Amino acid sequence: MIEHGYTVSGMSCGHCAQSVTEEITALPGVTEVDVDVATGRVVVRAGVALAEQDVRTAVEEAGFTYVGVVSLVP
Repeated sequence: MIEHGYTVSGMSCGHCAQSVTEEITALPGVTEVDVDVATGRVVVRAGVALAEQDVRTAVEEAGFTYVGVVSLVP
């Protein structure tokens, strides 16, 4: 399992998180998506490496702004 971290801006509620989750979950290989609305952090677990452009497109389809990749190392 590969974990990917991203930052998304413009989310303000649970509905926003659900929209982002639905779009990213539709990407091939994605098994889990965790969204933190307060920080804009999105952690995606997938069985394959994800193309950043695919994630950007999914976030934009959900109506939000893709900011970039974030490190998952504490």
